[in-house]
Amino acid sequence: MTTVRDNLQSNYMWTVVTSGSFGEGLHMRGSDLDVMKIQKQNEVCEDTQIYFNADKIHFTMELEDTQPGFTKLRLVHGYYPRVLIDCHEIGRGFFFSNLSFKQIFSTEILSSIYGPCVSNKNGFFDLAYCVHSKLWITPAKQWVTRSNNSWPIYDVKQAIVKHGVLFVPVGVKGSTQEELEWRISFSVAEKLLIYSFTHTQLLCYALMKILLKDVIALDVDCKELLCSYFMKTILFWICEELPLSIWKPENLISCYMRCFRRLIYCVEYKVCPHYFMPENNLFENKIRGQAQETLLNKLYILNSYGWQCVLLSDQISNLNALASGKSKETNYLYAKSVERLLNSHMFFCDFLGSTVYFLLEKVIYKVLSSKSSKIKNLYTYYLSKLCCKSERFLPLEDMSCNKSNYKGYNTYISTLLLHKS
Repeated sequence: MTTVRDNLQSNYMWTVVTSGSFGEGLHMRGSDLDVMKIQKQNEVCEDTQIYFNADKIHFTMELEDTQPGFTKLRLVHGYYPRVLIDCHEIGRGFFFSNLSFKQIFSTEILSSIYGPCVSNKNGFFDLAYCVHSKLWITPAKQWVTRSNNSWPIYDVKQAIVKHGVLFVPVGVKGSTQEELEWRISFSVAEKLLIYSFTHTQLLCYALMKILLKDVIALDVDCKELLCSYFMKTILFWICEELPLSIWKPENLISCYMRCFRRLIYCVEYKVCPHYFMPENNLFENKIRGQAQETLLNKLYILNSYGWQCVLLSDQISNLNALASGKSKETNYLYAKSVERLLNSHMFFCDFLGSTVYFLLEKVIYKVLSSKSSKIKNLYTYYLSKLCCKSERFLPLEDMSCNKSNYKGYNTYISTLLLHKS
């Protein structure tokens, strides 16, 4: 569902990627809509000897004097006035300012800037504008050959490498060059990894997120210490370490507890290596001192409950309600789940100024070329939302006879084909 929307929202200027829980396929309570917009005009490269596209602006990575997981972006091609305004001149080089980049997209509606994102006032969704390297970067090359087990499989790794990496506009907090630093992001890679999960792996991930949001974060002293990204990182490492044969429904509890105890280990030793760049310790300067002691005590108490600690969440503790829900017909439950999705902000639509004709052509092509009836239905659904917003379509009339219906049908088909051509 997110892929269909992302495809429709993307155009010749931007590629749109839904990230966060929605992008990963988890519709969980309290999940925000996190969207990344990749600017196609700007590209990042490591090799300055490659052929530069005259229509694009190229930056190269400058890793010197930056922490692992971050880089500065030096302008190497495309010295346009607009770009130079957003760069700081240091020595003989121009370095892209992440703050200036974010401020370009700050509007009356998207007026809040925090971290790499711009957001609307009520926090309806977070938008992270970013730039892209089409090639896999050297600091993460060890990941490609690191795993000896069956996860992730070769095809998934190749798809991840093919997508390259992203750079989001945020630096290391407190750094002397914070405004010029960009965080290296593997959001697309992480989505592809989660799409490759078995059902048991996905359940473990969901349970870890529920434990964090509904149990750990309810403690005021622990609320800001951990985030979902840490849980995801820990799960990735364990998925890589264990053979796929372990990730079966009958092993769900043992797999979940392995993840939970790894979390305790990471907090105890103040280390959580980034999955793609292990030299980047995600816990550095975050889990220490009294905060570490408080969090450890909380985790030790939860561990004493065993797997039942997750039942402290009110989302899954009401077993009677779950049992009564199972008595209803499967079709009814499926219909209700689809209804919830359609009414959620999963289907928030922002067509980024694309013309009606451009979107029509895109939708019609997808509807005609897709072999999946589900994909066809999703594109048709979005087309109906687009038609409701547009004033440039033929009005539907109440036609009482078959001849009139047939004539009207041919008129609408002809109109669609004209738009497509």
